[in-house]
Amino acid sequence: MNVVDSCGWLEYFSGGVNASFFEPILHDTDHLIVPALTLFEVCRRVLTMRGEEAARVVYGAMTVPQVVSLSPADHFAAAQAARRWKLAMADALIWQTAQAHGAALYTQDVDLQGLPGVVYRPKLSSSP
Repeated sequence: MNVVDSCGWLEYFSGGVNASFFEPILHDTDHLIVPALTLFEVCRRVLTMRGEEAARVVYGAMTVPQVVSLSPADHFAAAQAARRWKLAMADALIWQTAQAHGAALYTQDVDLQGLPGVVYRPKLSSSP
């Protein structure tokens, strides 16, 4: 299974420099899960930047794969991960979602680089 974090989805939807890195993962919807938090973050950003119509298109694409939430125990594990690796709340919750489902997490977020199960691609300066 695979997870793409918020910055990866945004990179793909904006046609950024790293869009081709995320494209095959995002198109393999049978092996993709979407953390509920990622759905919120991406839709919020698209609503702000491009409006409701664009956000509805993004929502439609992001809900083709399975959207998942964390259990209370996984929230606790995310809190432990945040403390251990000094992660922001969203990063810890998204990483823990991947961990809970045995999924690889694809990202260009440097804060997640080097964590177990993370496939990292550096964000290039012209990316959003």
